[in-house]
Amino acid sequence: MIRILHVVPNMQAGGLETMIMSWYRNIDRSKVQFDFLVHYQGKYFYDDEIEQLGGKIYHLSVRDDNNFVKYLKGLDSFFSHHKEYKIVHGHMESLGQFYFKAAKKHGVSVRIAHSHNSATEPTLKGRMKGILAKRFPVYATHYFACSDMAGKFMFGKRDYKVIKNAIDLEKFKYSESVRREVRRDLGVENKFVIGHIGRFCTQKNHKFLIDVFEQARKRKENAVLLLVGKGELLENVKNYVNEKKLPDDVRFLSVRNDVNKLYKAMDVFVFPSLFEGLGIVAIEAQESSLMTVCSDVVPEEANVTQYFKTLSLNNPASAWAEQICKYDNGYEKVDVTEKIRDAGYDIKNSSSKLQQFYLEVAAK
Repeated sequence: MIRILHVVPNMQAGGLETMIMSWYRNIDRSKVQFDFLVHYQGKYFYDDEIEQLGGKIYHLSVRDDNNFVKYLKGLDSFFSHHKEYKIVHGHMESLGQFYFKAAKKHGVSVRIAHSHNSATEPTLKGRMKGILAKRFPVYATHYFACSDMAGKFMFGKRDYKVIKNAIDLEKFKYSESVRREVRRDLGVENKFVIGHIGRFCTQKNHKFLIDVFEQARKRKENAVLLLVGKGELLENVKNYVNEKKLPDDVRFLSVRNDVNKLYKAMDVFVFPSLFEGLGIVAIEAQESSLMTVCSDVVPEEANVTQYFKTLSLNNPASAWAEQICKYDNGYEKVDVTEKIRDAGYDIKNSSSKLQQFYLEVAAK
């Protein structure tokens, strides 16, 4: 058995982390095991499951204490004491040059830089991280991306391999009985349910989403908005909802382990991101036969069924609301599993290919 070290911020319930866990659940763990080097102290959403699956979690604290000298010493110490890793799979662009350099120094022969985004957040912090991220490939030996857009953004003319953000197709397939059950549990049986799943951060554009919902609510008095996730802007968004006098119509559901069921309860999924590497939630929503209205910056690779629609963020919130409210009377739900499988988003096939890659490069 070989052990792969994944380098991540932490294992919260975000898109990146959910993708890694989907691989982890579906690989042959008698041949390949995952461990994690995280950059925060504390316990996060997937930590218990990782340990149950046989993984180890190692903590550095640079994102807590901002002590960069301590971080560099910690990296050097970690790789000097963990010679069992011959493959490091890095998912943190801004710090990649540092952990890959330490890994190289201590003999890690395979260093995978994995791009998950197609832009950086339009904030001072985002721009600074973007500058650092440009050196992500410098000490890497292999380059992965979740889409062509993410690959070109991060790696330019370097050769990269697209590893699609695949999903468990059976888990997300539409079910009318599950829809009735979840809508009953949420108390939204007679509501027009608009949904969004994503971390509360600048990238996901929640304030614009609230503006869109405000306009939709004017057209459909029974509209409700379900927001699933956590993040640094959660309180800001809650305050904005209060300013708009919408607290009774916007439900904050935090992080959930049943998002596959929540999709089935929704009538339309809205995804107005400022940028995306791919947007795995758009694939999950489509597999649930759910109309998915995305900003036109979401990569074309996410457009795999008739349930995918795009709008420009240059359009006003009212135009988005008008499009969303077209689905208030329902629409035909058909099985799109084969379309999504043919497009390369079956987690079983994706995990098998990734496992094969790990085994082949480890054998060299």
